[in-house]
Amino acid sequence: MRYVCLLALLTSTLWAQDGAAIYKERCASCHDTPAPRVPSLSTIKNMSGEAIYLALTRGVMKTQADGLSSAQIFALLGYIAPTGGARAAAPQVTPTCGTQPPFSANANTPEWNGWSTKINNSRFQDAASAGLTAADLGRLKLKWAFNLGDVSEARSQPAVIGRYVFIGASNGTLYALDADSGCTLWGFLAASGIRGGAAIGDAAGTPAVFFTDGAGNVYALNAQTGKLIWKVRPVDHFASLATATPRYHKGVLYQGFSSFEEGVGGDPKYQCCTFRGSVVALNAADGNKLWQTFTIPDPAKPTGMSPAGTQQYGPSGAAVWATPTIDEQADALYVATGDNYSDPPTRTSDAVLAMDLKTGRVLWSTQLTSNDVFNNACSIPIPGNCPATHGSDYDFGQPPILLNLRAGKRALVIAQKSGMAYGLDPDAKGKMLWQTRVGNGGVLGGSQWGSASDEERIYVAISDLALSAVPDPKSTKGYRLVLDPHKGGGLYALDSRTGKIVWSAPAIPCDASRTSCSPAQSAAVTVIPGVVFSGSLDGHLRAYSASTGGVLWDTDTARNFSTVNGKPGNGGSIDAAGPAVVNGMIFVNSGYGQWGGMSGNVLLAFSVQ
Repeated sequence: MRYVCLLALLTSTLWAQDGAAIYKERCASCHDTPAPRVPSLSTIKNMSGEAIYLALTRGVMKTQADGLSSAQIFALLGYIAPTGGARAAAPQVTPTCGTQPPFSANANTPEWNGWSTKINNSRFQDAASAGLTAADLGRLKLKWAFNLGDVSEARSQPAVIGRYVFIGASNGTLYALDADSGCTLWGFLAASGIRGGAAIGDAAGTPAVFFTDGAGNVYALNAQTGKLIWKVRPVDHFASLATATPRYHKGVLYQGFSSFEEGVGGDPKYQCCTFRGSVVALNAADGNKLWQTFTIPDPAKPTGMSPAGTQQYGPSGAAVWATPTIDEQADALYVATGDNYSDPPTRTSDAVLAMDLKTGRVLWSTQLTSNDVFNNACSIPIPGNCPATHGSDYDFGQPPILLNLRAGKRALVIAQKSGMAYGLDPDAKGKMLWQTRVGNGGVLGGSQWGSASDEERIYVAISDLALSAVPDPKSTKGYRLVLDPHKGGGLYALDSRTGKIVWSAPAIPCDASRTSCSPAQSAAVTVIPGVVFSGSLDGHLRAYSASTGGVLWDTDTARNFSTVNGKPGNGGSIDAAGPAVVNGMIFVNSGYGQWGGMSGNVLLAFSVQ
């Protein structure tokens, strides 16, 4: 049944009134109150009806909608987005390429496979594979744009193998596109939206593309045809999701799991919290679980009653938001963890953990921020689940980068939402080598999704996103939060051995004509020899000199585009994933409507012309 047909019933006055009452009872206390991690009603209205429906029935707002009938859910949708569709029809993906090239992956194939080009997660593309130099930047032009569907954000990391580009969308579609023309080779509809990227490997002799959806399902598809090989859900907690792109290595798929329970914790009726972050190793041939290691060893237990009279549980949290890093020399895997959701705090939150690659046994753990216990109840003025230790939400959203330094030394380098960057010694159980402040830090501050390194230096982009209150007569508080166009952003180059700042590039102010804009640089960074690429919430993708930090190239993606699949497309803020640079082309998403950013739905491909 098409939910959009049911939405036609919502035009009656009675249903609209019911929707308003449901919103006031279940939603207004959070969404009418300015808070950094809680989108306002005006922001939600910019989402597609499909995205709102999925959030209520399968996603972050599932517990808030618990007990509502289908009619009540549609009434709520009618109030929130009276002109939108409750659930858009499943995308019909029609191949548009005249011929389909054979899929080929070998040592000589230019690629950007998964989150990073290499298992050390450096996001560095060498000169031969990049096919692009600083001297070429002035001749870069848009080659094609692809519409990712009725979505408000484009966040999946592009993966490129030869002629194939794999990109996910938040409506649950994984696309395989032709790199040269952008035409569609095939598409696959997953059970839930896709947040992370895809990794390419081998499944029992078949070239396969691996990815995970927002409900925590892991998929293996035939890379040539898009046909399903296997699908598993290895983590059984209801709030499990995967933002991390999987890492394929020698026949094994390594996947980190996070959750939306931190958001659900804002509901004073919710018994917070029981989720534990984990890494799962799967046999790439059939999806069978080889091992699972939790970042918190023991399951949560009852800890007491909340001020609202709800049973509370702990410890919880320490989610794994980013792709695991592989260390072949030590036969180890490294991940960074998020904050705790509930008391008591643990020593493995906001930490870098080392695990045995074959068994998952924890080898060592280095905590970089202690007592960081946080959930969304800490952002709203309602007695409930905010823990007594109430941290600053300084978790890690990026992976550690493994580097070979001079004289046989090695380092794990990583930056944090706290605004700190660190160097650790992987050969001395994570001993601190250096720490350097590069940002102010905050709930949406510091360094967010990913740094990059050419081994000599680590390049760290700063978010430090700031929000300001503006009058809003439609809000019960009389105001709403908007992005501050004057605060946030910046790019730093640090010496990988010492952590000393080599140069810093200041944020570039927003265009005064933009009403919803921030200079924050939250997206992952990418580096090629001599050039650092960093996107911004202002919609610009910029190339900086790796030597000086000067801007070499700048393109504004916050505009309308004619797309190769014939649907109107628009760019917006650049966040989450970073550009993939392969074979003389740059592939980058544009559009990120969360936190008041500019919505968008395009994948853009640039080449030298």
